Amino acid sequence: MLDKMSPNQRLLVAVLLSVLFFVAYTAIFPAEKPELAKTDTQKIESAQKSQTSNQPQISKMEEETVANDLNTLVTVNNSKFVIKLDTLGRISSKVLLQDKYNNKENQHAELIPSAGMKPLFVRFFDSIINDEATKVAYTADVSEISIEDKSQKVTLTQKLSNLTITKEVTFYPDGHYDAKVSLSDEKRHFIYLGQRPHITEQMMTVSGAMVYTDDKIVTIVEDGDAEGRKTFSGVELISAFDQYSASIMYGFAKDTNIIVERDKENNPVIYFEVLKDISFSGYIGQKEYKVLDSINPVLTNAIEYGWFTFASKPLFQLLSWLYGILGNWGWSIIALTLLIRIVLYPLTYKGMVSMQKMKDIAPQVKAVQAKYKGDPQRMNAAVMDLYKKHGANPLGGCLPMLLQIPVFFAIYRVLLNAVELQGAPWIFWVNDLSRMDNTFVLPILMGASMYYQQKLTPSNFTDPLQEKIFKYLPIIFTFFFITFPSGLVLYWFVNNLFSIAQQFIVNQQFKNAKDLEIAAHKHVEKKDD
Repeated sequence: MLDKMSPNQRLLVAVLLSVLFFVAYTAIFPAEKPELAKTDTQKIESAQKSQTSNQPQISKMEEETVANDLNTLVTVNNSKFVIKLDTLGRISSKVLLQDKYNNKENQHAELIPSAGMKPLFVRFFDSIINDEATKVAYTADVSEISIEDKSQKVTLTQKLSNLTITKEVTFYPDGHYDAKVSLSDEKRHFIYLGQRPHITEQMMTVSGAMVYTDDKIVTIVEDGDAEGRKTFSGVELISAFDQYSASIMYGFAKDTNIIVERDKENNPVIYFEVLKDISFSGYIGQKEYKVLDSINPVLTNAIEYGWFTFASKPLFQLLSWLYGILGNWGWSIIALTLLIRIVLYPLTYKGMVSMQKMKDIAPQVKAVQAKYKGDPQRMNAAVMDLYKKHGANPLGGCLPMLLQIPVFFAIYRVLLNAVELQGAPWIFWVNDLSRMDNTFVLPILMGASMYYQQKLTPSNFTDPLQEKIFKYLPIIFTFFFITFPSGLVLYWFVNNLFSIAQQFIVNQQFKNAKDLEIAAHKHVEKKDD
């Protein structure tokens, strides 16, 4: 197909691919929403049939409970965070005390929004019981605890007219908790995961809710896209997440019904159904791979990279391994870029050689096209013979690039979602690889390196329009990269530098080969004389 395109069309395709990659990837290719297998669909339909259609309506619940400005009942202190539980038995606040996690106003990050459902909120199916439960305050066995070095348990109790609810919550220094919710009698109720954090709002990332089942199927419901009610069983974890942080619950029994519904803004809300007693675990915090893995390896599935998770996960693990050696995320990104370039070297080398050959025979191709201008069929046959004679492939420069795109997508998602880059310095002015370079030095260096790479790269433009578009690409890309995280810009800048070095080597090889050919030709002529 590409060999039938005009040079103009090929260039426009290349530009389109580039823009899709750097600007609109997440918008056009959102996080994967895989279809459930038939067996899973049957499970869900069965679970849905077992429930009546008059389950609690989210919007109504919010009107009743979100407006309540409840007092703090228990405070959980740690040097890295502060957790608060309110008189409705909910986790009402978690503030991260580390400056590197501060929000864009440079305030300590609050992971639990003031509005919306909150973790551990209990909603009863019986409206009479529920009405009383939203008015009667819980009591606690302690008002303040410290979990600096060891875990501590808090017991919350709510005594209603004919029912007692007990919540035993054990908090751990790494940020996770174990919860046991018990009722004195069997009453159908629902426990809520809570709304997602609203700290980092990157336009290129996905925010919403996730359900990960025991058959390794990930279902993502993005904010604004929730519709109807979905029910899941065999769930390993549920998560309400933004770019870097999440509220997660896990450790459910296989037959627990997990329900995803929409709120009045069409954002997903997750809760699960309980009859009497249930035990599970939770985590509210940053999606840091090592922390999640140390708590429970299944939690690492909460770090979601979209379509290229299969490649992004091992790439991040490689990046983490390099960080363990180098101790700096910036140098680790550079080392990862070098390793990727080494692995892809055969492909890129082949593409560069092909482009050089195409440049060398460009005058001959142009002459053939002029000669057979009135006979397209004969012209194409003559051009193909010319390519064959000189070992040139018109697709040789395109195919290696296309084969590299999945790798670029994967590393792009890794660097965009790695919370480890928050507050991580590189050198000099780059003190946070997760944020844009306010000095604009890195994007400018990236654009300059892209321009210089163009100067070195062989081109056989026959149309002035082509050449103009090509020349403006570094400026366009620099503009796009200005707001990108420094870590991502660093990767692309260094990638350009390695491309320049490789292109220089290929160009020098061709020059040496030509010099040898000329010298041999002169030697033959001299010998003949």
